[in-house]
Amino acid sequence: MADSAPAHTDRDLASIAEARALARRAKQASLALAELTQEQIDAIVDATAAAATTQAEVFARLAVEETGYGVVADKIQKNLFSSEKVYAFIRPMKTVGVITRHEDRRVIEIAEPFGVVAAVVPSTNPTSTAIYKILISLKARCAVVLSPHPAAVRCITRVAEVMDEAARRAGAPEGAVTWMTTVTLEGTQELMKHRDVAVILATGGMGLVRAAYSAGKPAYGVGPGNAPAFIERTADVTKAVRDVVTGKTFDNGVLCSSENSVVVDEPIADAVRRTFQAQGGYFMSKAEMDAVARVLVSPQRLPNPALVGKAATVIAETCGITVPAGTRVLLAPLDGVGRDFPLSIEKLCPVLSYYVVKDWREGCERCKQILRYGGMGHTMSIHSNDEAVILEFGLKKPAFRIIVNSPTAHGSIGLTTGLDPAMTLGCGGYGGNITSDNISPRHLLNIKRLAYEISPAATRSEREAAVAARPAPRAQPAAATTAIAPGALAERIDQFLGARGFTPGSAGGPAALAHADSATDTAAEVALDFVCEEDVRQALRAGRAIVLSERAIVTPAARELGEQHRVFTTSPFRGSKKGSRSVV
Repeated sequence: MADSAPAHTDRDLASIAEARALARRAKQASLALAELTQEQIDAIVDATAAAATTQAEVFARLAVEETGYGVVADKIQKNLFSSEKVYAFIRPMKTVGVITRHEDRRVIEIAEPFGVVAAVVPSTNPTSTAIYKILISLKARCAVVLSPHPAAVRCITRVAEVMDEAARRAGAPEGAVTWMTTVTLEGTQELMKHRDVAVILATGGMGLVRAAYSAGKPAYGVGPGNAPAFIERTADVTKAVRDVVTGKTFDNGVLCSSENSVVVDEPIADAVRRTFQAQGGYFMSKAEMDAVARVLVSPQRLPNPALVGKAATVIAETCGITVPAGTRVLLAPLDGVGRDFPLSIEKLCPVLSYYVVKDWREGCERCKQILRYGGMGHTMSIHSNDEAVILEFGLKKPAFRIIVNSPTAHGSIGLTTGLDPAMTLGCGGYGGNITSDNISPRHLLNIKRLAYEISPAATRSEREAAVAARPAPRAQPAAATTAIAPGALAERIDQFLGARGFTPGSAGGPAALAHADSATDTAAEVALDFVCEEDVRQALRAGRAIVLSERAIVTPAARELGEQHRVFTTSPFRGSKKGSRSVV
């Protein structure tokens, strides 16, 4: 034990030193990249994409051999997605110099590269993510330093070597593409915090993403997905189930946008179940679900790395349950979401939680619950032919990629939909991310704007002259100020009080008040139902109290003055002969 600690410390120090050296080297390269023309940048991107395409299968095999995750054929498709589809999407982009002219507003937009990119690459999609991050960084004229997941260093290093060589042959400066070979958490953190790093592209677990956001740099991070798929009663059941199975089994479910739950509308539940079974789905019993949950889900509610990216039959065998040989997906019928239902987490393998709901509204709530349990802002899908229901899901769900009638794994990254092709998917404010976009070279650019005057600023004298030249405002008719005769005023007061149940001469009426002014002290015992400020002033001048009935109305001004001088008493009741002095 005594010997292992220094070795661990030495490795951490070596990783930190390497991160610092690579960041400094990349900084110099970024200064050179910033001076290249659009034609030169495009030539570099062309060469690196072509080099990655020729090695797509080699990269895929290396990734599966090193990590043990996924399927070679699917990783080939993901590598080609990055080197061909992402490339085709970013190739026409203007990222150098003037990129837009808004003639109507006389604004010219000029692209400015962010600087050095710290690109953290996961073990689940190592080679395809590395290809993608290198391409979008170079397209934005940014040098990139890759920090591989420790479990995928060799395959990511090979991608970086091939693409770096191609980039340099096409004119990129030394250090435009670099990568860490001694990888530790301390080294990765040092890279992200280094002063020469300008922006972070982080893909991985929530701990890593939080570290990226706490590094004090602009950061694009994406964490877990836990994507639900809702199959609504108007859906094409055969296609919907095929899409879910296709998405969940693609690379054995390691994409963070792969389906993790199926929510089924009750009227078609039987048909959906039969279709899943026909397409290789196995519905587990309660005992089988418990057995799988014990092995697949950790006490921290994270998937067991030993089962991530493994086939359904391998998972079943490992967990001690027996399934047919052709099983492609394990389905767990659950009654709820959360810690009491371990298989409701993001599973990163061909295991689906399965729910039946009475209608789309209940399905809507269930999907929200699933997203809140580890997938906020990420991805979900709806399979339906009812456009009104589809729109309701779009309006109400806390996910920024809602895939319609397509697998979530493929649709979210832009493989089967019109979304921007990308391997890093922002989760917006719901997921604690700065953007909800699929990340592209645009997110690695700062935009300068030349703004020409379109509305001359007036001098002070010109403003004053303009004000003086304005026509005078029309005079408003003066409000009537005719004084009200005392008799008319008394009549109006009588009418007002009469409308509220008080009659002249009654307690609280004008006659009672007049009588109170001239009568003996016993008049003060008359309980008033209405008191205004003037009543209080008269009482103060007369040096007497004001007796309030139990239902007396006191104006705010009268109450304030009366409480200040403590002139209010309550009327006698229940046989009392005297009222008691009180503050009302």
